[in-house]
Amino acid sequence: MVDLLPVGKLGECQLCGERSPLISSQLGVCLRCIRERPEEALEVTDRAHAESRGFFGLPPRPPREPNGVLCGMCANNCVIGEGERGFCGLISNIDGKLVMMGGTVSKGVLEWYYDPLPTNCVAWWFCPGCTGAGYPRYAYKPDVERGYANLAVFYGSCNLDCLFCQNWHYRYMSARLSPTMSAENLARKVNSHVSCICFFGGDPSVQMPHAIRTSQLALEEAGREGRILRICWESNGNWRREFALKAAELSFESGGIVKFDLKAWDENIYRALCGVPNSAILENFRVIGERYFDERREVPVLTASTLLVPGYIDVEEVRRIAEFISGISPDIPYSLLAFYPQYRMRDLPTTSRRLAYECYNAAKRYLRRVRIGNIHLLS
Repeated sequence: MVDLLPVGKLGECQLCGERSPLISSQLGVCLRCIRERPEEALEVTDRAHAESRGFFGLPPRPPREPNGVLCGMCANNCVIGEGERGFCGLISNIDGKLVMMGGTVSKGVLEWYYDPLPTNCVAWWFCPGCTGAGYPRYAYKPDVERGYANLAVFYGSCNLDCLFCQNWHYRYMSARLSPTMSAENLARKVNSHVSCICFFGGDPSVQMPHAIRTSQLALEEAGREGRILRICWESNGNWRREFALKAAELSFESGGIVKFDLKAWDENIYRALCGVPNSAILENFRVIGERYFDERREVPVLTASTLLVPGYIDVEEVRRIAEFISGISPDIPYSLLAFYPQYRMRDLPTTSRRLAYECYNAAKRYLRRVRIGNIHLLS
């Protein structure tokens, strides 16, 4: 797919010429230049995203065709020209009308599996399935729900283009528009041993009609049988506002958790790494937190995580994210995740122990509940 540098080799910034193992040659620029020379830096990183997406036949950026049709399925608000596809790859303009090739109630592009509890969910350290939090209303047991499983729903599409994506293989599903399953058939996979559903991917944000209907059908059946069923989301948060609030409502009422991956604070860094802005994401997080967090303290309805990408996500980024979260509530749990080289940024090292604990200390200045995840990956 691409020529990748071995981990530990020096990458070079195309703007300032600095060389360092903390500069990804696949991205092409250093953190300092993204912050100090954003216009030039984003021209470089836009080329990296175009190459990344071109391999899978996806648009290089969210389209803004002057005579196109507004999509509105997510916060990218693609304006799709005739014969073209949206950024997610699931929506096309055919003869002047938008056609959803996936993500509808009848056709979700996804894979699914049963993930026995306890699982490695980012919220494992406070979720009902792994800790018994909220027992007996939201959990079957006062500790780990052994004998139960999470129905893990992996959606094969996304509205970001993270060059460090840990699940980048979803792009093959977007390109093929397969495999698919209806919401009704997916809801039938929720048997008496399933105590939670987690929608992730890829990302659920561009297939929300399918995810919402699946949740509703599964909750209706669980309610008739008197079963616990939590609805959870692992998302980048780049939702259309209506869908963000519906996701939060489903989680709030069922004992589930909305898990936001807040990848960066600085919008230019976010665009460089992920291809799109983050303003709608931060606003969705704020709205959900202000509306729901204080209403259910026994099981936090909202949490955030940040992947500590070496060379790009530093203490200042984490400090700003933590400060933002604390403005909503200092009790919102925050996970700092160690990075493992993946996809286009495989030439970077894993997160150093020093960076992880510096970020942890910075976050603890603002938040009461901070945790470092994937500690075994720290170098």
